[in-house]
Amino acid sequence: MKKSVTRQSPSFIDTNGQLPPLWPRRIIFFANLLALFFGNEEQTRVLCKEVGEIDSYSGRLIPILNLLFTGKDNLLVVERAPDPALCRYLQDQLGLSLPRICVLPHREYVRIGNRLAESSSTSLADLLPQGHPLAEVDHADDAIWLDGYVTDDVLPQIARQLGCLTSSSTQASQAGNNKVLLHQFLQQQGLPTVATELASNRSEIATCTERLRAKGFQRAVVRAAIGASGVGMLKLPDMGNPDTRMEVPDYFFHQGSCLVQGWLEPTLMNVVSIRSPSTQLFLDEQHVYAFDLTEQILSEHNVHEGNESPPPYLADLPELRVETMRQAELVGGWLHQIGYRGTASIDWLVVERTGRTLPEVYVCEVNARVTGATYPSLLAKHFHPSGAWILRNLRLSRPVTASSLLQLLESKNHLFQLHRRSGILPLNFNFGTDGLVHKGQFICIGDRSEQCQHFLAQAEQDLPGGWKSDRD
Repeated sequence: MKKSVTRQSPSFIDTNGQLPPLWPRRIIFFANLLALFFGNEEQTRVLCKEVGEIDSYSGRLIPILNLLFTGKDNLLVVERAPDPALCRYLQDQLGLSLPRICVLPHREYVRIGNRLAESSSTSLADLLPQGHPLAEVDHADDAIWLDGYVTDDVLPQIARQLGCLTSSSTQASQAGNNKVLLHQFLQQQGLPTVATELASNRSEIATCTERLRAKGFQRAVVRAAIGASGVGMLKLPDMGNPDTRMEVPDYFFHQGSCLVQGWLEPTLMNVVSIRSPSTQLFLDEQHVYAFDLTEQILSEHNVHEGNESPPPYLADLPELRVETMRQAELVGGWLHQIGYRGTASIDWLVVERTGRTLPEVYVCEVNARVTGATYPSLLAKHFHPSGAWILRNLRLSRPVTASSLLQLLESKNHLFQLHRRSGILPLNFNFGTDGLVHKGQFICIGDRSEQCQHFLAQAEQDLPGGWKSDRD
């Protein structure tokens, strides 16, 4: 077994929108999306129910894995076989190098982890189907690393079998996604925080909301320590109604205390506007790179539906970028110190108030993983480093085959091509039980944001029956 990598104090580097040097590693990457909540089974069930078609979400990693990890012969472990038509487009028309791909359903991934944890004498090869690529990994190859959306309890079990290191430990991965630990760090550093109370159980929420009401808030939001895609977040529209507080599910407390935070909104406390930018990070052993600043596109329920880079208001608020970078250096250093390595994002809350010339900048949360903004940022900057991009999750009004969808975009001359550096780049398709594309992630790339918006409008006309925005 290889020795652990020594942690060092990192250098913070603002790349000014250019891609940083990424991992020069050969990787086996497990698209363990259903491990995001570290064993919180009820929260995972809710995620599957609310997001839909989740087994095909791992396809988003196909075009970016060999950009993120530049070693040879990378292996991507997904839950569902990829669509051949989309892979041909990514490889043949866009010239992307794609990883080898194998399928391992989440239930099998969990079963293997449990069996390996039960007995140190159990062999990984005995738990896999004959001929499975994971069973054929050369155990003597020290160049192979293991990674996933998160490093849960299963990944280290498999890594030990293969004689590999994981990019981050389970403890570091879990801590890096823990909103309570982040809040405590922000307080220790004297960074601004939204009015926050901690509730260790449901009965304490009433006391928390009363304190927030005394500070002038009319609404509150309860956030589980670990959450994603709006799962683990519940807005309390009426803090004075005890029945509302009782709606907080038990799974919110799986990791311990929850955050109960005052809900800022226009007209309240002299608030004029609220924006939600996000800074994309990459952490290696010596550096923390900040390589993109985007605006999050949120639904009316504040659930992530996409991103836009650069934020449309950024040119009018130059001081905003300065402040986010100042805080990003501290937060990135914290992630590095706890041992997290890889891509991450810092989601911000930017509040403008009457009577103040500068906006207030708060860290809303940190996602220590490949996030919904990682894919478009890597791809758009790979193809058009000085350009702009928009990512939207689009649910089709009329499901179609992947081939027909690609052909339709190409026939309209809207499909992104290498020689154009602008257009609509289908990142991934989400399939229903009928085998048709029901939803997809689409990147609009162009020289400027206006061009990206134009292509997004074209997509609505191109797609059969139109589309509606959907959650990530």
